Amino acid sequence: MSDRIPLLIDTDPGVDDALALLMAFNDQRHEVIGLTIAAGNVGLKHTVRNALKLCEISGRGDIPVFAGAPEPLLHPAPDAGYVHGQDGFGDIGYDAPAKQAETEHAALAILRLSHQHAGKLTLVALGPLTNIALALKLDPTLPRRVARFVVMGGAVTAHGNITPAAEFNFYFDPEAAHLVFEAFERIELADWEATIAHGLHHERVADWLRADSDRARFYAGISEKTRLWSIDRRGDYWYAADALAMAFALAPEGTLERALRPLAIELEGAHSRGASVVDWRREGGQPDKVDILLKYDQERFEALIQAALAAR
Repeated sequence: MSDRIPLLIDTDPGVDDALALLMAFNDQRHEVIGLTIAAGNVGLKHTVRNALKLCEISGRGDIPVFAGAPEPLLHPAPDAGYVHGQDGFGDIGYDAPAKQAETEHAALAILRLSHQHAGKLTLVALGPLTNIALALKLDPTLPRRVARFVVMGGAVTAHGNITPAAEFNFYFDPEAAHLVFEAFERIELADWEATIAHGLHHERVADWLRADSDRARFYAGISEKTRLWSIDRRGDYWYAADALAMAFALAPEGTLERALRPLAIELEGAHSRGASVVDWRREGGQPDKVDILLKYDQERFEALIQAALAAR
């Protein structure tokens, strides 16, 4: 039996999701046991296709891909095709992947794999939390079997990236985020504001993408649109939220500063729906359930990305 840590990734690829997946594929301490896919950055037919293609490009056709929720639990939400391309992968027109998704629904796969790897499983959520919320509704005991749960989402001082107060993943399906954050006793959170604090200089990224590897060439193509959008909108640095969350998951020893606090998801506010409300002063008496990443070793973060892109 392998002594590698079983890693299940719930995701909505998406350009920065793709970078995070390449990092996971390249990690020697973890074994990726499945990708569960939701709608988010773009629609489900695209996110599933993108996951399958990335596995193919990386020579990881052994990793099963499970299609899940095609929309949020209750209310419609916008996608981010204007950032990632309408297909989520820069509209480069790549050839269709050879494999198809598994027939098992993502929520059922999450539950089955949590039993198979009970007490050892690292679960990483890079997109809206719809699939995990559905799994919890089917089986509320899921959190007991998860050793670590790392989430990319939120904006812990309400500096959002889709509304003034909310980050995209939580805004896309705040009801799902609420259910998940209520159910788990400990969540490790890499939010949008941590992402902004760990920017990647465009010139360095361009240099990494010149590597002589299939991964780097493919990633250079699918990320070009979003990198150009970022240069125009955000300046000298590109922000890869899911890559930072994956670094936090794969190499937690790179964490330099974190804060454990209560956190709630706003569901009703006219200006704050989807906001992640942190009780920094612990005024409400709720338990400290969310372990918030504040600072990560930038050199280690960039080394993980560079290694993943150049992997052969």
